[in-house]
Amino acid sequence: MRKTIARSRPTIVCAAVLFACGEPATAMAQNALPALGDDVSPWEVDVFYENDTRFRGKDNTGNNVGLSKFRNTLQVEAARDLDNGWGFRGILRGTWDGVYRLNDSEYGRKAGGPIKLENLAGPGLPPIPTSAGTSLNLPEVPHGGGVNNAIAAGLGLPPTNAFGFDLSRHPNQGMQVLGQRWHDTNGGIAFGVPVRPCDTDKRGCADFGGYGDRTLRELETPEFNDRLDFLREAYMRKTFTLADGSDLFVKVGKQQVVWGRTDLFRVLDVINPVDYSRNNIYDELQDIRIPMWIAQAEWRLGGSETMQERNLQVVWNFDQFRPNNLGQCGTANVMLDAGCLLRGLKTMWDYGGTVANFAGNGTIATDFGPHQIGLRNVHLPEWSLKNTQLGVKYEAVTQSGLNFSLNALTYRSQNPSLRAFNHSANLVNPFTGEVGATASHLIAFDMHFPRVNLIGGSMDFQIPAAKAAVRVEAALTEGEEFSNTARKELYSKSKVFRSVIGVDRPTFIPFISTSTATLISAQLFYQQILDHEEHDGPLGKYGMIDWKHNVLGTLLVRGTLANGRVFPQLILTRDFRAKAWAVAPQVDWIVSDDLTLSFGGNFKGSSDDRSSRWETDDCRSCNPYPPFSGYNASHELGQSLGQAGLEPLGRFRAGPIGAAWKENELFVTLKYKF
Repeated sequence: MRKTIARSRPTIVCAAVLFACGEPATAMAQNALPALGDDVSPWEVDVFYENDTRFRGKDNTGNNVGLSKFRNTLQVEAARDLDNGWGFRGILRGTWDGVYRLNDSEYGRKAGGPIKLENLAGPGLPPIPTSAGTSLNLPEVPHGGGVNNAIAAGLGLPPTNAFGFDLSRHPNQGMQVLGQRWHDTNGGIAFGVPVRPCDTDKRGCADFGGYGDRTLRELETPEFNDRLDFLREAYMRKTFTLADGSDLFVKVGKQQVVWGRTDLFRVLDVINPVDYSRNNIYDELQDIRIPMWIAQAEWRLGGSETMQERNLQVVWNFDQFRPNNLGQCGTANVMLDAGCLLRGLKTMWDYGGTVANFAGNGTIATDFGPHQIGLRNVHLPEWSLKNTQLGVKYEAVTQSGLNFSLNALTYRSQNPSLRAFNHSANLVNPFTGEVGATASHLIAFDMHFPRVNLIGGSMDFQIPAAKAAVRVEAALTEGEEFSNTARKELYSKSKVFRSVIGVDRPTFIPFISTSTATLISAQLFYQQILDHEEHDGPLGKYGMIDWKHNVLGTLLVRGTLANGRVFPQLILTRDFRAKAWAVAPQVDWIVSDDLTLSFGGNFKGSSDDRSSRWETDDCRSCNPYPPFSGYNASHELGQSLGQAGLEPLGRFRAGPIGAAWKENELFVTLKYKF
């Protein structure tokens, strides 16, 4: 119990809290802030260096990616006891990732190139010349070669007309087709996404919450930014002894708050956002949580007749809001490929672009001009008292040894929500050449981060007969938003229930080691969207994209060899609804007390190797304006007919494993302690 409490990070400093706990004013005066003049203890300082080098195989295009990471990290950890019982702890971390220069054709200033987009009806169309100098009767057309620019050119309109876009401002270079690294278009929609750093190519660059507009230097050295991310920890701590004999532990500063008991996926551990750009979901959470300026007060009540220990914890995250870092498009780790979706949508809104298989019943590549479709605005919550986040946790250990907690938290969603809005967009009939303001609803969004309320709890206990420890977490949230093509806003709110059960057991496995037990740790995650909505349309299902029920499982097997110097391990992960899996073998070798080498890989795949399982309604048929939808001019505004494809929403069905199933890697990591 005390170890669990010691790992917790949050604190709140408030005189009202101290008085409410019974701390008299005279005692507070005696427990003044620490004097900095006299040393109570020397500094304890550790310095670590890590090099993480990774190589990636072929992606979906057949391209051999090569070097995907050359990350060099220097970390300094320092702690010191100060006067009056106060203590300080700080962690400084700086990173330089050389992959952006060493493999610049994949991730740097030479990344991307010209693209072509699928045009299914092309072979059946007349040879109409386009402004890109090609013809619409091709199975693929270049960016800028869609149906609207063809008609605009035929009408003698300038390249800046409202029905196409200006290729001189949005040229066919430095781009990839959205999602091309992990799937083919296969009759769905797609569009071009710029992939170069934002100082080289500003198209689609916007601040999505600490990422999305990074320059080459900022991508190379991600911790050195205006949010001072190089400060991994910088907090003051002290324990106050109260009049009734209980203790009040206080911690204030930049820190991580650990509420969860799980690995890879989070249920309760949502106070700090996560930097998935570092290594997707596969780094330790303590290395990828984004530290925040937080205050914590922990009232340690001691034992009672029924409890061995009792704690009441209050957490106040008073930092400016920060979402999860999903990774900037053009970098090696883009969670769910979502960063590319966001950059692509922002590019479409600012510059226009070509969308594959859109018009003509979803078969003709179609050009849109600026401010017609895409991502308009990003609404990042400004700092205010109402936008801070507050949590309360009661934790206790029963006399029988059951450790449990009850948790409540109000916070902002760390993942973005895209809300469609109605607007006017001038379009042209690509077959008649008729020009007019024909549309008041297109696939255009603003990004928001809604308020979410969470209640939940956790427990862990031993099963002596099975020689196993069991961990359980559960949480119910209210206020989360999900893509929903059954609503004209293209989103809806839902309550969500999440839970996990984990079992840890040391087991003797003779072929691994006859002298040391092997750790076997299994976890089963469950999620249910309680207000799930899905309907059958003429062309397929439409509604919420995420599965109503989903289950993920993980299995860790870690052995010990060579007198505790070599640790082979295997991690297996399975997304049961997406039918996607990952296998991560690894060997850690402690060469000396100061040097550790790790070797391993990360391999992903799908059970049936069919990405069609991830296809979902792409909202081509949400617009009742023929020939852009071409299905039914009278169907209700915003109602989809259910035509499916992988873009843009199939990534949410594929999940973090399926959306990265073409990102197999080998790696070697060196860690040295000075």
